[in-house]
Amino acid sequence: MTGKSADWVFQDPRLQEMHQDYGAYTSEDFEVWKILYERQIINLPKAASQAYLDGIKAVNFGSDRIANFAEVNEKLRETTGWSVQVVPGLIDDDLFFGLLRNRRFPSSTWLRKMEQLDYLEEPDMFHDAFAHMPLLTNQPYVDFLEDLSGIALKYIDNKWAIHLLSRIYWFTIEFGLIRENGVLKIYGAGILSSAGETKFSLSDEPTHIEYDVRKIMQTAYWKDKFQDKYFVIESYEQLYQSIPEIERVLEEELANSSVD
Repeated sequence: MTGKSADWVFQDPRLQEMHQDYGAYTSEDFEVWKILYERQIINLPKAASQAYLDGIKAVNFGSDRIANFAEVNEKLRETTGWSVQVVPGLIDDDLFFGLLRNRRFPSSTWLRKMEQLDYLEEPDMFHDAFAHMPLLTNQPYVDFLEDLSGIALKYIDNKWAIHLLSRIYWFTIEFGLIRENGVLKIYGAGILSSAGETKFSLSDEPTHIEYDVRKIMQTAYWKDKFQDKYFVIESYEQLYQSIPEIERVLEEELANSSVD
């Protein structure tokens, strides 16, 4: 990404000019949101990180209204200065990290159908909104996202580097746990949007490992089943403060892989 201005991503033709058309949501969409929301929200008061619980109140989500991105953006501007950027679905890595580096969270606006309630190959806006957006009100969390993306953009042409950084993202932003007052809680969005993994991740079945940058980079993850191990942070400040270590360990891992 050398030589590009910080906002290059907004001029990229791959990033379509898209907006949430709230009036286009159907009665089925509202019913799907309501079912998914009510099915999961009852699990979270005792399971989710306090930052998430505070965040979902701040963005004013509820079961009867699909998340309205214009309203979410207003709340985020008041807290961390972030906003939601509508995208068609999964996007290329450079666009993904480019948006995050510019404090824009990429989100689709489509919702799964009724027959897809329990399994979806590609994340829909329920996952993007319900699971991710509340924590965008937490400053150390979004600072971590922004700076992790800065590292990714520096190595965007190195597939192995991006793979190692994807493990960091996976085991924190998507499937991370946090210890609050001595109790394990969830902050990873992949868990927050899954009733089954909420229960499983906090049980004695998987392995719980203290947050370790090098160990995470050396750990493979699962896309098609529950994780068999979860990494635990002590605070969001710890997560953000690990950014220099992530860059250092990444350089070491890349050097070791070139020697091998």
